[in-house]
Amino acid sequence: MKKKPEIKSWKNLEAAFAGESMAYQKYLYFAEVARKNGDEDVAKLFEETAKHETAHAKGHLRNLYPMNEMTTQKCLELAVEGEKFEYTEMYPQYAKTAKEEGADDWLVAEFEEGIEECKEHADTFKRKLEKLNKIFSGLTKVEKEHHDNYKKALEKKNADGSFSVSNEYLESEQ
Repeated sequence: MKKKPEIKSWKNLEAAFAGESMAYQKYLYFAEVARKNGDEDVAKLFEETAKHETAHAKGHLRNLYPMNEMTTQKCLELAVEGEKFEYTEMYPQYAKTAKEEGADDWLVAEFEEGIEECKEHADTFKRKLEKLNKIFSGLTKVEKEHHDNYKKALEKKNADGSFSVSNEYLESEQ
């Protein structure tokens, strides 16, 4: 299914991914609680179930972002976009609502800290994206130079298909 954000089934797929991802984190936390309370068997049960939730989430994720359509650059761009949404819209609105409702200070602080953390994450992803773009830009130049050199060599190929030994390229570079 191609991405169709306007249809309810697509929103349901996104919600299912979010739910499975949340269940994973919740069960890992529950495992910590159970282990702290001396309930090792229950802790292991939660950890095992968390693994299943991860598998479900990955299945949804593969449909949301098909591997054959993804590049490292696209992943970084989507990560920047998501973090930007969190620090410009989501967390500011959550903090505003918490203040308006008179929520405890710790809850307001939790949302406000989320703003700063998401800014840091977005900046980290942006820097990595810029670095990769710079690397690929450099590689493009090198590959073009190689291509041009191979093309020149092929043009100078002997009639019998062999190549002559030449220092022409090396001399022109010095």
